[in-house]
Amino acid sequence: MGFSIKIAPGVRVRASSRGVRTSIGPRAARLHVGGGRTGFSTGVGPVGYYTTLGGGNRGRRSTTTRRPSAGSYQRQLAASSAAAAKAEEAQRLAGLFQGLLDIHREAFQPAQPPVAPPAPAPDADAIRAHHRKAALAGIGLLRRRERAAAQERADRAAEAELQARWAEVQRMQADYQAQLDAWWAALLRNEPDAVIGTLAEAFEDNEAAAAPLGVDGDELSLVVLAPSEDIVPERMPGTTASGNLSLRKVPKGERAALYTQAVMGHALVTIKEVLAVAPGIQRVRLIFLRHAGADAYGQPKLECLLAGTWTRQALQGVAWATADAATVAQDTATELLVKLRGGKELAPLNLDSQPEIQQLLEVVDIEDLVSD
Repeated sequence: MGFSIKIAPGVRVRASSRGVRTSIGPRAARLHVGGGRTGFSTGVGPVGYYTTLGGGNRGRRSTTTRRPSAGSYQRQLAASSAAAAKAEEAQRLAGLFQGLLDIHREAFQPAQPPVAPPAPAPDADAIRAHHRKAALAGIGLLRRRERAAAQERADRAAEAELQARWAEVQRMQADYQAQLDAWWAALLRNEPDAVIGTLAEAFEDNEAAAAPLGVDGDELSLVVLAPSEDIVPERMPGTTASGNLSLRKVPKGERAALYTQAVMGHALVTIKEVLAVAPGIQRVRLIFLRHAGADAYGQPKLECLLAGTWTRQALQGVAWATADAATVAQDTATELLVKLRGGKELAPLNLDSQPEIQQLLEVVDIEDLVSD
């Protein structure tokens, strides 16, 4: 137990069980007297040196901790900020990448028969107030009997108007429901106008531009514009041999395989949306195109990456939570044209021997599809 008191600049008195000891001078050259042997210490930087004076050779070195300088703090903060920024960017990329691989897992609620909203009730208070105001106009406040009779007539007129308005809005609701029922019946019959119009509206917010080409019985022909290969990041999060976070450069072959998964995923999610939105469609014939620059006349040019047919029945029971997009697309297609270099990299198809696909492509508005 003890205490320490500074009695003057450079002079400090310490009292302990060993007695009173006085330290004189700055840390660089300090003399210690009392409470034991007289000693001398010096401390410059992180290392302090102490020795006794007058007998014995008991020098000692002690390591002390210095408070980091402002520059040291700034360097540590900058390093921490850089590490945090790298970790945040890695997490962001990992999330985007996982979303890219999982796009085919998205579920769509099946379309249900539409129901017209309830008919809005007329504003009874406003109608009564209007009739009372009109009936009482010109009748003085002291003519109570006349005012009462006028107000009674106004209320009867207001009630009649309310009944008429309510009947009108109910009639309008019934007409609207009849139109919805007719549209739903047309959709179930796979009438081309109903199916194509419904799908065109459903595809408006899709990441990959899609356009229905035609309906034949219960089969829909559809074209989808592939996203650019840039959707696959050039760098992906990883760890070094020592366990530190890193953003590794993705090899070309791996990027190609990931792009194939992305294209297959976009194809599957588009097919799933078609089958959910158009309950009468049982087969989807899909053509996947990619923008290939412009031709000699400056017109957009497209290349076909894959073409195939999928049925509603074939997609039932798929293990969507675990199977990757390429596996699902290939295992469930009843017809599939695709060229994979090395089994993983998509290559454009030669359509010289595919007149049916060429015929479908002739009805595609290329400029409109590319502009989407």
